[in-house]
Amino acid sequence: MTTLTAPGSSETAAEPVLPPLRIGRHTIDSPVVLAPMAGITNRAFRRLCRQYGAEGLAAGGATGATSLYVSEMITSRALVERTPISMRLIEHDPDEAPRSIQLYGVDPPTVGAAVRMLVSEDRADHIDLNFGCPVPKVTRKGGGAALPWKTELFRGIVSAAVREASPYDVPVTVKMRVGIDSDHVTFLEAGRIAEGEGAAAVALHARTAAQAYSGQADWSRIAELKRAVTSIPVLGNGDIWSAEDAIRMVRETGCDGVVVGRGCLGRPWLFTDLAAAFAGSQARVQPSLGEVAATLRRHAEYLVEFHDDEHHGCRDIRKHIAWYFKGFPVGGNLRHQLGLVDSLTALDDLIGGLDLSQPWPGEASDGPRGRAGSSRVVALPDGWLRTRDLDEAQQASVLQAELSVDGG
Repeated sequence: MTTLTAPGSSETAAEPVLPPLRIGRHTIDSPVVLAPMAGITNRAFRRLCRQYGAEGLAAGGATGATSLYVSEMITSRALVERTPISMRLIEHDPDEAPRSIQLYGVDPPTVGAAVRMLVSEDRADHIDLNFGCPVPKVTRKGGGAALPWKTELFRGIVSAAVREASPYDVPVTVKMRVGIDSDHVTFLEAGRIAEGEGAAAVALHARTAAQAYSGQADWSRIAELKRAVTSIPVLGNGDIWSAEDAIRMVRETGCDGVVVGRGCLGRPWLFTDLAAAFAGSQARVQPSLGEVAATLRRHAEYLVEFHDDEHHGCRDIRKHIAWYFKGFPVGGNLRHQLGLVDSLTALDDLIGGLDLSQPWPGEASDGPRGRAGSSRVVALPDGWLRTRDLDEAQQASVLQAELSVDGG
């Protein structure tokens, strides 16, 4: 998909919006990070996003590393045990650079061992630590967005990861949320701790765990973090649905780059728009249904290769179909049939029944995608909020956390 348009103007700005993003030894020309998303950001999807990001960078007249594309979350314990799923999830394409992996962990020695494995075996060039997951089965055990409340446990995990990665010059970053809820805010202290322990960057999803993905992200929190953490990049995350949203976030908060999650679901060409926008270009992708269908088909093919199984790959593409066709008048029956595809041939037959000449539907395809849900009371271990330190019962609960978390 190479067709770019610049509504109202064919001019390209002379200067990029931001300088390249520097994370440790890596220089990222487009200051954009693909957010880890469970079941989404596998090697197949990352390949698509990288291809489109490169197109956008070229449109802006730059070359080099486009953006940072992070793997889906992998549990440290599963990685140390080398489970087949975890070993598949840490695979990268031969030309994928930097190779970026997100780890979830609750025990400093286990996190340290997982990082040591990744760096000593040359399996990663960048490691991100997950302290932002709001899923109840994670927070109920004290993991994810619940963990920074326990400041010394948080410090221990970041320190262990940095200590193991530093001899190999592999940067470690931290992704987190504002806090558990509005009464238990953790991001400023966590940001300062991460900076002090040697993290190469911090990223903030500007919602609390209680909000999950509901409501609106509070970008003012990103600005607060930027003022508090001054020696390393601060990245903003939350409600970036377009390149214009990303530029606005940078201008309103002063952040050094953006992290994009749900906005690219069924729309990997958003990375074309983002790379072009940050390079100062007004060019944007507005694909026809035929171009969208071709991208969906390519995504399915990559998933078949990733899973090494056509049926599994086609089953995996099903969840992406509604996102790809958002806003297009495809028809309910055909959408239903597409949601049942079990082979590439079946997918081709159904795509062949579409009116592929349909133009991009504009606003109907723009804006939020993915489930937002509603705010909720965060599930936590008993007595979690009484103190910032772990008691013995909570320590036992935390050590069980990785056993109940998918992701390798």
